[in-house]
Amino acid sequence: MIDLEKIKKIRKEKGIKMDDIAKELGYKYYASYYRLEKGLRKISIDKLIKLSKILNIPLEELIKKGEENEG
Repeated sequence: MIDLEKIKKIRKEKGIKMDDIAKELGYKYYASYYRLEKGLRKISIDKLIKLSKILNIPLEELIKKGEENEG
């Protein structure tokens, strides 16, 4: 599972605006990225990889650890 809170925290710590990330990810409007960060829209692995590069952190740090799928 993606750690959305961590993404938001790191983005804010680095002073990166949602609009800037949205453009880097190829979105025309920041609202598309906003929906990703809020969990209203699923993020593709390609976008997640790009996001880790934008935030300059390892991909693994964007994934919550210790959670197992129930099923």
